[in-house]
Amino acid sequence: MEDPSANREEKPSPTRRKWTLGALTAIVIGVAAALGSAGIYGTVGSSGNGVDAAATTSAGRCVANGPVAAAIEPHLTGDIAAMALRSDPENLSQLSFNDGDGETITLADTGARLRLINLWATWCAPCREEMPWLDTLQAERGGDDFAVVAISVDGGSDAKPRAFLDEIGVSRLAFYHDPTIEVFNAMRRQGLALGLPVTLLVDDNGCVIANMNGPAHWSSPDAFEMIDAAIAANRSR
Repeated sequence: MEDPSANREEKPSPTRRKWTLGALTAIVIGVAAALGSAGIYGTVGSSGNGVDAAATTSAGRCVANGPVAAAIEPHLTGDIAAMALRSDPENLSQLSFNDGDGETITLADTGARLRLINLWATWCAPCREEMPWLDTLQAERGGDDFAVVAISVDGGSDAKPRAFLDEIGVSRLAFYHDPTIEVFNAMRRQGLALGLPVTLLVDDNGCVIANMNGPAHWSSPDAFEMIDAAIAANRSR
């Protein structure tokens, strides 16, 4: 797990370093528990990016994803065991970032469907490892019912993250970018993000169903089973 706030300058990432997903997940869970008990959530970052938890609660837009949460709970095992259901789901529909043309959009603009949001950067080694798996997940399950929304938080222009994705052959993911890192800060203020990578499953309205800090094998059978269960439950709501 790596902290974007400590990596605003571009850093070279080792090309041969091997990461153990289980060990990294254990570290993430331990850090999350420590931060939660210390009351640190919500104290870092600025106040922008249009995410207002109080307004979300009053609007009542995040009360209808219970069936999806119930459907995926038995599947949060193995490679995605660190994915945690949100008992008080946040609305991220107005979270803003840039699309592939450099235009500012919101999460709502990515379509009224289930989405797996992933924040990544080229200087984050476990993030780099995940990208081909997320690309495969998009290729196998992406469509009207589901999409992977992978958002680079690299500083500066699009050039470096685009070059990296081209280099490793990622071609099915739409390109999204937030060079300000505000998309990460908005999530961290709500206790959704500790470092990179961070991944969230959100429903049609942009309400968070579950989130994970740390890497996962997103093209594994465990991940596919969870996504399939989520799509089926969402269709039947």
